[in-house]
Amino acid sequence: MDDPVGNSTSKGVVLLVATMASFIFPFMASAVNIALPSLGKELSLDAVTLGWIATAYLLSSAALLVPFGRIADIYGRKKIFTCGIGIFTFSSLFSGLANSATMLISCRVLQGIGGAMLAGTAVALLTTVFPANERGKVLGINVAATYIGLSLGPVLGGILTQHFGWRSIFFLSAFLGLLVIGVVLWKLKGEWTGAKGQRFDFAGSVIYSLGLVALVYGFTLLPAVSGVGLIVGGIMGLSAFTRWEMRTRSPVLDINLFKNSRTFTFSNLAALINYSATFAVTFLISFYLQYVKEFNPQNAGLILVAMPAVQAIFSPLAGRLSDRIEPRLIASVGMALTTVGLVIFIFLNEETSLKLIIGNLILIGFGFALFVSPNTNAIMSSAPKTAYGVASATLATMRQVGMVLSMGVAMLMFTLYIGRVQITPEYYPLFQQSMKTSFIIFAVLCFGGIFASLARGKVR
Repeated sequence: MDDPVGNSTSKGVVLLVATMASFIFPFMASAVNIALPSLGKELSLDAVTLGWIATAYLLSSAALLVPFGRIADIYGRKKIFTCGIGIFTFSSLFSGLANSATMLISCRVLQGIGGAMLAGTAVALLTTVFPANERGKVLGINVAATYIGLSLGPVLGGILTQHFGWRSIFFLSAFLGLLVIGVVLWKLKGEWTGAKGQRFDFAGSVIYSLGLVALVYGFTLLPAVSGVGLIVGGIMGLSAFTRWEMRTRSPVLDINLFKNSRTFTFSNLAALINYSATFAVTFLISFYLQYVKEFNPQNAGLILVAMPAVQAIFSPLAGRLSDRIEPRLIASVGMALTTVGLVIFIFLNEETSLKLIIGNLILIGFGFALFVSPNTNAIMSSAPKTAYGVASATLATMRQVGMVLSMGVAMLMFTLYIGRVQITPEYYPLFQQSMKTSFIIFAVLCFGGIFASLARGKVR
């Protein structure tokens, strides 16, 4: 069924399930971030291992997003979406039952596989069923759901951790996943494909996944020699993948999307840079508030809500604006505002006032809102209908890889400044040094991202 709207499925139902799925994952991520200090105490984990609990999900989903996007285009976007929410729900339940770092990280990897299926199909479903003149609006609503999830994550995560323990976060996510499964099975009829009957490039998918895992995992091992070796191997693997995809008849990632569209290429690059520069902000500020400022998880969560709440409020507006105004201009202004916020956080210390912290979180949130919806609109509008799944998955991959690189920078700074120890009061000055260096790197990255955003050219 390749028509814009299925015969028995309203656009509203597709918007509902895509929006619910887009809410659940960021809720999970931001809620777990606020719980990490408590989780670390219960399981006696060092700072680097705590970083892996956040990173394991991101790495596994990043490696599989593009293959699942292509599988969805060939075999059905609803089918892959449904499998994804099932795996995500199952792994959330078992994450809540984990009694060791090994079991928890393994479950987070499984969550990543389910998340890859969701992220590779949610935006593609929306782009399939909504006409071009409505896309900015619905993508804005979808992005807003993401940031409502991010907003409620710290608040509910803090309250749950404070009163019921960190495991309750995973149990709540499993319950929300069951709700989405219920709506999908009850209401979502029909199926959508964009490349039905085409072959799936299994060899290319394996080369891509292994190359990406080697590159990103190697980055988290720096400055060790093994890290450098894995990065070199990962770059070689991705280079081999690019050559393979240019020769194969039915590529998992159509390189021509990049070769033929300056907009598609630079919009994806801008997304990669933006997430690389911003994702670890919540992770670092959560630690800062609970360790240096001595807030409990509940109060830390209430402070952290400032950034995603602003994102949720302004993302739909930015999406609608991008239907009328050139997305490049709105997104670039957003990137510039985010850069200013990151520069301000470089000077964070134990004396920094709470008003300044909250005000700066609001500034970064507003900049991010102006960037994401217009950038997503530019990417999806520059892709042909047959490649919506791959385009959606490519954008999601940029997001996930950016998140992993952002966490990689934070974990690398922890390794260099603190080492593999639990963060106790004697290590707070070293933690603050690692945080400062991280924000310097993020600010420089985001400044460069302004030019990548401007370089995309006109969408219309």
